[in-house]
Amino acid sequence: MARFGPVLTAMVTPFTAEGKLDLPAAQKLAKYLVDNGNDGVVVAGTTGESATISYEEQRDLFTAVREAIPGHSLVAGAGSNDTAVAVKNTKTATDVGVDGILAVAPYYNRPSQEGMYQHFLASAEATDLPVMVYDVPGRTGRKIETSTLLRLAEIDNVVALKDASGDPSETASFLAQVDPAFEVYSGDDGLTLPLLSVGAVGVVGVITHYAGREMAAMISAFSEGKVAEATQWHRRMMPAYGHFAYDDAPSPVPTKAMMNHLGVPVGECRLPMGPTPPGMDDRCRQVMAALGRADS
Repeated sequence: MARFGPVLTAMVTPFTAEGKLDLPAAQKLAKYLVDNGNDGVVVAGTTGESATISYEEQRDLFTAVREAIPGHSLVAGAGSNDTAVAVKNTKTATDVGVDGILAVAPYYNRPSQEGMYQHFLASAEATDLPVMVYDVPGRTGRKIETSTLLRLAEIDNVVALKDASGDPSETASFLAQVDPAFEVYSGDDGLTLPLLSVGAVGVVGVITHYAGREMAAMISAFSEGKVAEATQWHRRMMPAYGHFAYDDAPSPVPTKAMMNHLGVPVGECRLPMGPTPPGMDDRCRQVMAALGRADS
């Protein structure tokens, strides 16, 4: 069983029309997500525009969402490419009372494997909470090698991996070597079914903002051995996988556009992500039609 639940959403961060953090909207969004197929949320991650959220905003976001969804999993994105900042964020999230820490690989500065190990070790030692390591080389510029992941899994409270490396065969190799209690979550919606097939326990998704029930149904079907049914759910979600990002609308622009389209206001992204391009409502309608659901 997935300790945080099989379906988590990497939640977008709502902003007001003036670009300020919108805490009431964040609480409403978190409640909406757990009412629509999600077991919990990850806040202040990459999809939550963590790179443009201040320390104070991050703390307030953790606190507000914790109040909004008691009894549901709340994992705090506490990572940074500065180890001291990651440690500070981790201590703050722990004090707020979240359920776990998401620790992303340091981005931009491209550290060595030993540097990454020491970075994650420092964050893990700053908390008694379970830590989920996040491997997303497409964003960070550096892959956490399997040998490093195996070392990290030996740290007592490093218990999970959010895998957005894009290589299910390497994930299978890792899972064949790591303690069976260690959990892998898909960090790429479209690869969730392949990753389940090699031993993943769930997903930290983005399309789960609006396709949480479909994703939950796919994972449930697979866990019950109903592979053909799981495949059908996977195929139904394929247009949604493609809505993750476009050349003119990088993530999380399409997801915010979808939530606004569905009447769950989250505002625009902060720069430098750029404004929502024209025609996004039409794309949103097409995705919802493919899911077989009428939208607003």
